Amino acid sequence: MVRLALMNLMMHGIDNPHVDYQDTLSKGFTEEAMYDVVMANPPFTGSIDKGDINESLQLKTTKTELLFTERIFNLLRTGGTAGIIIPQGVLFGSAGAFVEARKKLVEEGELKAVISLPGGVFKPYAGVATAILVFTRGGKTEQTWFYQVGNDGFSLDDKRQRIPGSNLPDVVDQWRSRDPQQLGDRKSKCFFVSVDEIRQKQYDLSFNRYHEPEQDESVYEEPKVILRRLKELEESIQQGISELEGILG
Repeated sequence: MVRLALMNLMMHGIDNPHVDYQDTLSKGFTEEAMYDVVMANPPFTGSIDKGDINESLQLKTTKTELLFTERIFNLLRTGGTAGIIIPQGVLFGSAGAFVEARKKLVEEGELKAVISLPGGVFKPYAGVATAILVFTRGGKTEQTWFYQVGNDGFSLDDKRQRIPGSNLPDVVDQWRSRDPQQLGDRKSKCFFVSVDEIRQKQYDLSFNRYHEPEQDESVYEEPKVILRRLKELEESIQQGISELEGILG
């Protein structure tokens, strides 16, 4: 795995890459508040033995997706920013540790964005729906930007074939042009949510918690009109039956 990581970094223009191979959740890991930028897709399917968890991690859980979120937050210097991928269950889980993990991002930093991805973007390896969290350690959360990606440019089956209509370029464009003073339309695929509303919703960060689905208005005819048309239809059917009986003798 380390060799693959080194090769990948070199192929992307980093001439002298450095990769440390270690368990950042274990008791032997001591780094904290050292980085200005963290980008990560940590493992998020499983649990760790309670006795192996580093004492600096305060969340009362053995779920790795929550522990890695706390670890990454703690790795940032004040003012440092992280972009990480997490399973969408982290966004709305009601157990205490899930709520505390989200609360930490909102209250101890600036939760800048929650970008929901469709289930299938990691197939054939995993089919779980995921999301991208963008947050800064320190600062103050006032508005959090939400975006729901419906198409990442590939089919959502195991083949992951390239398809047209990717939302990813739009994510970048909308992110660059976002304005917290313009909260956006809750019926659209992106909008801002105030920190007060997030608190009221128990720090729920799921897109659908705040999105307002557009309802299609159906127009129906007046009951009297429908009844008249049914009578006309019935008369037409009876007339047809009478004509058929006449033909058959």
